[in-house]
Amino acid sequence: MHSPVLLLVEDNAEEALLARRALQAGPRQPQVVVAPDGAEALDLLFATGPHAGEAPLRPSLILLDLNLPRISGLAVLRRLRAAPETALLPVVVLTASQEEHDLLSSYALGANSYLRKPADYQQFVEVVHRLEAYWLTLNEPPPAA
Repeated sequence: MHSPVLLLVEDNAEEALLARRALQAGPRQPQVVVAPDGAEALDLLFATGPHAGEAPLRPSLILLDLNLPRISGLAVLRRLRAAPETALLPVVVLTASQEEHDLLSSYALGANSYLRKPADYQQFVEVVHRLEAYWLTLNEPPPAA
């Protein structure tokens, strides 16, 4: 069995490193691809920009921050849900935002889940491990398009 691919869309390099380490220490050890902003995430998923000519990335799960440079997480989510080839990809919003508007907008745009990042490192690692256990082990994904 091959390891699943997870796209982490996170502009904070330290948080991306912590999430990557936590995921790769888990039982599934997914291949983690990090996009530091929304534009890079869309380029990877739609094989555009610097990724033109490559196969589009089809991760088993997308962990999406909302407060991103260039293109916001909500704009990324809107674009993903509008395209038939990415409409069913599981997207978990993982953000520090405490704004009710962000929560409501995320679900309205089709997020599968919304989680606030814990400030405590051990709690953050626990959340990432639980995400991995559910989405990469227990969840039954939609069939590949």
